[in-house]
Amino acid sequence: MRAGLGLVALLVALALVALMTRKSLDTTRAAVPALQSAPASGASAPATVRDQSQQIEQHYKKALENALNQPRPEPAE
Repeated sequence: MRAGLGLVALLVALALVALMTRKSLDTTRAAVPALQSAPASGASAPATVRDQSQQIEQHYKKALENALNQPRPEPAE
């Protein structure tokens, strides 16, 4: 009896976690395409928060790519 009740409680907890994860992923999927469509602006400075965040993201990616592509130092023998 105790084992059956424990198993049912475990299944209920698993179902709740799965439901919360699914809701979270659905929200994320809906938000990502909106972020990827940047409006075309002729101004040199970013006009919106979205433009600023994309510029920061591109700068970060470029810096990370440069850091990863640097040659490793040769060990001194």
